[in-house]
Amino acid sequence: MKVVFIGQKGIPARFGGIEAHVDALARRLADRGVDVGVYVRSWYTPKAVRTVGGTRLIHVPTIHQKHLDASLHVFLSALHASIRGADLVHFHGIGPSAFSFIPRLGGKKVVSTIHRLDWQTEKWGPFARAMLQLGEWIAVRVPHRTIVVSQDLQTYIRETYGRIPVHIPNGFDPPAPAPARLITEKYGLEKNAYVLFLGRLSPEKRVEWLIRAFPAGGLVTPSAGPLRLVIAGGSSATDLYVERLHGEASGRKDILFTGYVWGEEKNELIANARLLVLPSSLEGYPVVLLEAKSRGICCLASDIPPHREAIRDGRDGLLFAAGDDEDLRVKLRAALADPDRLDRIGRAARDELRSRPDWDAVADRTLAVYRELGGE
Repeated sequence: MKVVFIGQKGIPARFGGIEAHVDALARRLADRGVDVGVYVRSWYTPKAVRTVGGTRLIHVPTIHQKHLDASLHVFLSALHASIRGADLVHFHGIGPSAFSFIPRLGGKKVVSTIHRLDWQTEKWGPFARAMLQLGEWIAVRVPHRTIVVSQDLQTYIRETYGRIPVHIPNGFDPPAPAPARLITEKYGLEKNAYVLFLGRLSPEKRVEWLIRAFPAGGLVTPSAGPLRLVIAGGSSATDLYVERLHGEASGRKDILFTGYVWGEEKNELIANARLLVLPSSLEGYPVVLLEAKSRGICCLASDIPPHREAIRDGRDGLLFAAGDDEDLRVKLRAALADPDRLDRIGRAARDELRSRPDWDAVADRTLAVYRELGGE
């Protein structure tokens, strides 16, 4: 079976939930004997990189600009896939799925995965939102199968379109040891000495709420001095928002912006945090939350449906009222004041995650969808 992925920026994943999903899935499908091709953008994956973990990387041109990058790359990738020897074309995201009709017209089997409702993202203007909503409609109506990563998205598609998509959640890897080494050398960070946000810096993430809620110099760790707030992430065509965040944190030595992180640095940041905080108003099914739980790190998140799907409040994580920045402040300070409770919840989170599908199970379920469509 020859399968190609379209919609991701590239692999190996350096940032982005879709990229992490495709990276993990593509490698495992290759291990299962699937001939996997991944379309990549040269500003994300260098042209010299041609294979990753048994997958072929397919470089097609694009223009690295907010309104052209994704659409031009996906359009050219869809055309290329339509005339090459792929048996199945798998789109990721509702925006890229707007072009899924191209390989379908070319006689290919087509699958689309909806990771989140991107038209709800605040960074887009009216025209872009309308195009993303069109992409959502196409993602449901045109492909032979539609996959969603959360039960909330499955419910939304059923209620909106009268169709039941396949639910295959994001997975996780069994964590390898990641003692604080790089992050100590680079940032002076030690285990349990910081609170972590990790993700793209865009308005729906509500990072400014976290900055305002974080107690300025009010907590001291036994071994490393004042507790710090680490914001690990970068712009996603949201430079003005990132500037605003730096303005919010101006003069605060207890707040550290790292930019995007990946690899061992990312693993160390997650594994050694006292608490991971996700204040988002919009998510799909965040991979970083699963990564933190797998390492026994307690998570404090807004009580939006995807977070409620992954966290039982007070048992294997903590939730605050999604529309209430004051509730975030109260819940954050109460959590930080009780480290024993954070440790207890973190252990419960790690134990609970064992009942959820890991990336191997995700690959098996995805392969089953391909085979239903006639793959060998």
